[in-house]
Amino acid sequence: MLNPYRTHTCGALRSENTKEIVRLSGWVHRKRDHGQLLFIDLRDHYGITQCVIDSESPHFTDSENIRLESVITISGRVVKRSPETVNAHMATGEIEVVIDELSVQSRADVLPLQVNSNAEFPEETRLKYRFLDLRREKMHANIMLRSQVIASLRQKMINQGFLEFQTPILTASSPEGARDYLVPSRVHPGKFYALPQAPQQFKQLLMVAGFDKYFQIAPCFRDEDARADRSPGEFYQLDFEMSFVTQEDIFAAIEPVLHDVFVEFGKGKVVTPLPFPRIPYAESMLKYGTDKPDLRNPLVISDVTEIFKGSDFGLFAKAIEGGSIVRAIPAPQTASHPRSFFDKMNEWAREQGAGGLGYIVFGEDGPKGPIAKFLDDARLEKLRFLTGVQAGDAVFFACDKAKAAEKLAGQARIRLGEELGLIEKNAFRFCFVNDFPMYEYDEEKKKIEFSHNPFSMPQGGLEALETQDPLTILAYQYDIVCNGLELCSGGIRNHLPEVMIKAFTIADYTKEEVESQFSGMLNAFRYGAPPHGGAAPGIDRIVMLLADEPNLREVVAFPMTQRAEDLLVGAPAEVRVEQLKELHIRIALPPQKASI
Repeated sequence: MLNPYRTHTCGALRSENTKEIVRLSGWVHRKRDHGQLLFIDLRDHYGITQCVIDSESPHFTDSENIRLESVITISGRVVKRSPETVNAHMATGEIEVVIDELSVQSRADVLPLQVNSNAEFPEETRLKYRFLDLRREKMHANIMLRSQVIASLRQKMINQGFLEFQTPILTASSPEGARDYLVPSRVHPGKFYALPQAPQQFKQLLMVAGFDKYFQIAPCFRDEDARADRSPGEFYQLDFEMSFVTQEDIFAAIEPVLHDVFVEFGKGKVVTPLPFPRIPYAESMLKYGTDKPDLRNPLVISDVTEIFKGSDFGLFAKAIEGGSIVRAIPAPQTASHPRSFFDKMNEWAREQGAGGLGYIVFGEDGPKGPIAKFLDDARLEKLRFLTGVQAGDAVFFACDKAKAAEKLAGQARIRLGEELGLIEKNAFRFCFVNDFPMYEYDEEKKKIEFSHNPFSMPQGGLEALETQDPLTILAYQYDIVCNGLELCSGGIRNHLPEVMIKAFTIADYTKEEVESQFSGMLNAFRYGAPPHGGAAPGIDRIVMLLADEPNLREVVAFPMTQRAEDLLVGAPAEVRVEQLKELHIRIALPPQKASI
């Protein structure tokens, strides 16, 4: 039976279809009235076909009156366009369809946003009418790209022998660094499920169950504030785990998958060749001021604390005596820049909450600037050596306690790279950052906490936990970073109950709390657990980079607002009193602030 809506899609017709009688259905994308002729660009998922109707047609009036984005079905004859009217930018640009029959399937109201335009519209409008926003060419292409990337990732994992499993969505709350989304239980009054922040425990249990290589395109839920590179509410990751592996085995499994996907969908951009660089956390913090280095930026930070220690530059010398450090950020070929360039960098540093950025300019007449006169020739020569600066360069300095100095130096490196046009164009630059500290000290809570994934194996095992200062212990933890964006976290897991309990007690958990919160995992480990590890590259961030979009919202079909609201369906929303009674829940809203 002939399909009542179409014989072809709106992206299928070519010159070889000339003289054929065809039927097309789609949305009215654009109309152009040329008096005796009305041109309609008809669009569907596959493309656009130009259709034309003559004023003598009985359907002409309806065609004139119908609004854009109405859905119609047309029948007609395919004709070749004249050479001067061929549209080389359209796949169907050599032909058009002369309309004989036209029927309206669905009439559109006045549009709240234009589909056939790339004009900007407010976020609230775009998300409230997301179904219209997704019809726009760029957004449609982004969501298509997402689907293709996921299909490619899935196939590459299967080709490596990974098996795809689904893990529970309703699970138990777990201390993984973010707030859980809680789900009240009707059949267990007063108790709650949690949506998984990640399938962490279940994927490890799959390894204990003997499946060897697991993966899934996993939904994850975290009650976090939104950022440009982090969606509020939910996100997806390529979650995978492997048994009987070292850290390098994990790297060898995932880096060709990411490399090949970025080559496949990267539109010709350069991709870091295999193997990706491995950068220890401490080295990354020193050289780049961050654990998410953008390797498209050639600038490298240096530790020059020793040069200023005991120097005549009292401001830095006294700060160093008080425990501060000094980081140097090179600024190539800026010696000839006007004084205003250096003043603006200083002002920028103050806007970041710092006291400023000292600097030295290595011009033709020797070192100059507000600091140069306080350093003798030997110190200046050592500064040249450590920073690698040449004649014509300048160098900026960040002096503060370690974390603050690293942060400011890292920000200054990024700013200088952008200001001086040093960022490599059309490239995806990957690296692994590894050897993360197992613990960190929380100044506010005045206690030691996990710095990364609490389920990772400490380097040195139980002996390190029992004999070392916790803040000196490294973990088998790693991130994958691309262009300054963290794509992935992972680690070799702690599969030994006694090591896991000790690791958590250092982070102020009691043995009873560990046994209670992780009973499933600990019990499994007591029945024979293989050494195992894995990682979880973020799907949303991968697609965001490949689509060259600045915000995850542009590559997610139905994202929430910055305030974690779904304007399209009206979530979150109040529920009926009857539903709350079934769940044995009473709402206790916070008191409203009095209006002035």
